[in-house]
Amino acid sequence: MILLALILVLVALLYIYFVLSHRYWKKKGIQHVEPTPIIGSLYENMTRSKSLADLIESFYKQLKQYRYSGLYNLTTPILLVNDLDLIKTITIKDFDYFTDHMNNAKEEVDPLWSRNIFAMIGEPWRVMRSALSPAFTSSKMRYMFNLINDSAEHFAEFYLKQNKDIISLEMKDAYTRATNDIIASCAFGIQCDSLNDRQNEFYVKARKAFNFSGIRQYIFFLYNSCPKLMKMLGIKIFSDEIGNFFRGVINETIDVREKNGIVRPDMIHLLLEVRKGKLQKDTSAMEDSFAATEEYNLNRKTTNIQISNEDITAQALIFFFGGFDTTSYLMCFLAYELAVNPDIQDKLRQEIQDTLENCNGKVTYEALMKMKYLDMIISEVLRKWPPTPVLDRICTKGYTIKATRSYEQDLQIKKKDIIWIPIFGIHRDPELYPNPELFNPERFSPENRRNINASAYIPFGSGPRNCIGSRFAIMENKTIIFQLLRRFSIVPTEKTDIPLKICPQQFNLTAKNGFWLGLKRL
Repeated sequence: MILLALILVLVALLYIYFVLSHRYWKKKGIQHVEPTPIIGSLYENMTRSKSLADLIESFYKQLKQYRYSGLYNLTTPILLVNDLDLIKTITIKDFDYFTDHMNNAKEEVDPLWSRNIFAMIGEPWRVMRSALSPAFTSSKMRYMFNLINDSAEHFAEFYLKQNKDIISLEMKDAYTRATNDIIASCAFGIQCDSLNDRQNEFYVKARKAFNFSGIRQYIFFLYNSCPKLMKMLGIKIFSDEIGNFFRGVINETIDVREKNGIVRPDMIHLLLEVRKGKLQKDTSAMEDSFAATEEYNLNRKTTNIQISNEDITAQALIFFFGGFDTTSYLMCFLAYELAVNPDIQDKLRQEIQDTLENCNGKVTYEALMKMKYLDMIISEVLRKWPPTPVLDRICTKGYTIKATRSYEQDLQIKKKDIIWIPIFGIHRDPELYPNPELFNPERFSPENRRNINASAYIPFGSGPRNCIGSRFAIMENKTIIFQLLRRFSIVPTEKTDIPLKICPQQFNLTAKNGFWLGLKRL
C-alpha cells in the first residue's frame, strides 16, 4: 500500500509539473503556441528538425495579429511580444522593469561568466555599462582601426599568394581565423597568425571556448532555470581550463604593460583607462553606421569603480565571443549574399575603388565610415540574417501591460517572468519589409531609412541593454570585406547551397551545409 501511495503521489506531482504548468496561458486567456507535453513549444528545435530562427518566424506569423502571445520553454511560460510599440515600451520607455537577460549566472556558479557585461544584472550591470560605454564609441573604434585593417590586409594577402584563379573555401573556418587574430590583437594584445599557424594555442582555445553546438547550446537556458543544478554538476560557460588560460594571458599582459609603461591602441588599454577613471566619453560627432546601436545615459557615477583583472578578463572574453563567433557568422552571410548577387558586389567594388583613389591607396577609418553603399549592404545583411533570432528580457519588478484592444485585459507580469522579442520574424515581415527574402540594400538608402520603424530593426537589440560592441562588429565586417573585394570576386562554387538552408542544430544562425564559396582573383 505504501509503494502504491508513493507511485500515486509521484504521478500526481508529474501531472502538476508537466501538464498543469502548460495551462498557464490558457488560464490567462492569452493566445499561445500549443505545447508538446513535457518539452513545450520548442519541440521542433530540441529534436533538431527546425532551427530556432525558423521556429520563431513561424510563431510570429501565426500570432502576429496579437500584441503579445504565449509559448513554453519546457514548462516555463514565455511572453512573445509582437507589437512594435509595445517592444519600444518594454525595451526603452519602461526599461527599468526589464533590465536583465535570462542567461545570467550567479557568481558562485560561474565566477567568470557572471562578471561580463552581457550576463551581469541589476545595479552592478548599470555601473559597469556606464563605465565601459566610453570604450565603445566611434572615436575609440578609430583608435583600434589600424590593428583591424592590418589583420584584414594580411587575411586577403594570404589567399592572394596562393596564386590560384579560384580558391574554394568554407568561409566560416576562414573568417573565424581572421576574427581570432583581430580579437586576439584588439582584446588581448596578442599577435596570432591563424592562417599559417592553424593550430596555434589561442585559436584552439577559442574554438573550444565558443563551440556552442550540440548540448552546449542549451546551457544558457539551464543557467537561468536551474542554477543550483549547474553548480552541483560543476557546469560552466567557460571551463576552468579555458578560464585559466585567458586569465593568464590578461594578467601577464597587464603586468608587462604596467611595469614597462607600454601603451597599445587596444581594448586592454581602454579597460585599464576605465579602471584608472581616465576614460571619458567622447561627444564629438563622427560618421556612424545605420545599424550601430544608440547609447543611453544610465545616470551612474563611474569614478572610483573597482575593476579587477578578473573583470577585465570577463569583458575581454565576452568581447572575444562576440567577435570570434557572432561576427564571423555575419561575415559569412555577407559573403554569401555578395556571391549570389554579383550586381550588388560589382557596385560595392566600384565604391571600394573610388574610396581607394580618394585615399591614395590606403583606406582610413573616416573614409570607410563614409561608404554609403557598404553601410547599406551591412544593414541589409543584419536585417535578413540578424546575429540572434530572438531578444530576451527578464521582468525585474511587477509590471502591467495595459489593454489597448477590445478583446484584451490588463496583463500582470511578475518578477522573473521572461519576455521574448521575435527579431527573426519581425525582420522578415512582408508588411514591414516587402519581399523580405530578397536581398535589397536599397531598403537602407538615405532616402528610405527614415521610413523604417526603429523597433522593426533591432539586429543588435533595443534600448539601454543593446549590444555594446555593435560598432566594433560593423567596423570589423566592413574592413575585411573592403580588403577582400579589392583583390577578389566572391563567387558560388559547386558546393554552394542556393538558396542557403539554416542549420537546425545551433542556436545562432548558420548554414546547414557550411558556407562554401570561392575567391576569384581579379
